[in-house]
Amino acid sequence: MLTALLIFGATYLVLAIGRLPGFRVDRTGAAIIGAALMLAANVLTVQEAYNAINYDTIMLLFGMMIVVANLRLSGFFTLVSASVVEHARRPLLLLSGIVLVSGVFSAFFVNDTMCLVLTPLTLEITERLRRNPVPYLLAVAMASNVGSVATITGNPQNMMIGSFSHMGYRAFAAALAPVAAVGLLLTVAVIALVYRAEFRQENRLAIEHRPVRVNRMLMAKSLAVSAAMIVCFFGGWDVPKVAVIAGALLLVTRRVKPERVYREIDWSLLVLFIGLFVVIAGLEKTPVAANLFAAAARYHLERTAPMSVFAALLSNLVSNVPAVLVFKGFVSHLANAAHAWLTLAMASTLAGNLTILGSVANLIVVQRARHRVEISFWEYAKAGVPLTVLTLAAGILML
Repeated sequence: MLTALLIFGATYLVLAIGRLPGFRVDRTGAAIIGAALMLAANVLTVQEAYNAINYDTIMLLFGMMIVVANLRLSGFFTLVSASVVEHARRPLLLLSGIVLVSGVFSAFFVNDTMCLVLTPLTLEITERLRRNPVPYLLAVAMASNVGSVATITGNPQNMMIGSFSHMGYRAFAAALAPVAAVGLLLTVAVIALVYRAEFRQENRLAIEHRPVRVNRMLMAKSLAVSAAMIVCFFGGWDVPKVAVIAGALLLVTRRVKPERVYREIDWSLLVLFIGLFVVIAGLEKTPVAANLFAAAARYHLERTAPMSVFAALLSNLVSNVPAVLVFKGFVSHLANAAHAWLTLAMASTLAGNLTILGSVANLIVVQRARHRVEISFWEYAKAGVPLTVLTLAAGILML
């Protein structure tokens, strides 16, 4: 029991810090080492470790990665983003367009992907227009987090919650899409207010058209498969099954080398998930799960506001994916488990906007933009803190 607690504590400490001090061990490495130590210390048998892995989540994430890789390689995301931005003739409209594209696409195609696509495009546009790039880059990161609240396929933690709760795609979206819509409006309002000097002068923008290279055949095929996939999601079909079949269909091609698709897949994220499932299974061998349930009863975590606050705080300590796994042990035992899962999805995702370290999407934007602009911790927090407070408050009221 003590060994399991020590392994769990050490693993989550590295997840919170980001690296093992003095060693080249990142979060994925920490999850692998933690899982291996659970086996080495006989906390879990090999069979128990196998049983701990939630294959629905892995299948869904893997299938979505293949679909998104094909859409990205076809040039679809860049084409749509460039078109929306080119039609924005005022700074506030440009901000709104970036928020809309980042938020809506993140809802269906995983938020990290949109940050990868939109960050260089936003930098290029703001450089050509000689505008301050910071508020527009913040819009990419923050809108991707907010928009991803809407559906099970919006981000990795929602995918896990969808698998744990066995909630339908349509029911999930019906509950949380309105929260995401209000959140996107608040994103525009908060950034425009914090950077009012940028948006006070509503001078007309002149953005010349620049052709975007696209693979039309790949785009047509990817869009057809993606549309069918989303229809099946809302139609009540098994979400992981649909996603992996959609991904497999897109691998049947004579035009794109499979290696290009495989390079787009975040293999380290898949391994991180597998390792964390095993580490949490080791923790569940201890009385911690029962103690967490007792704490949940004491602090009334079955209620929306307390659950949201706890989830937001833990998500910023250890990141949202590990936080959701900690809650996994007792949420299903709460009086209204479905509502608790929705609250957890909402709060753990919106909490990602609090600081730069709150979500992987934020780090992607900051890292990809740093060769041209430096976004400091405090620069991000100026908009991130008020936006997180307002969106969480809105989410609590709406749920």
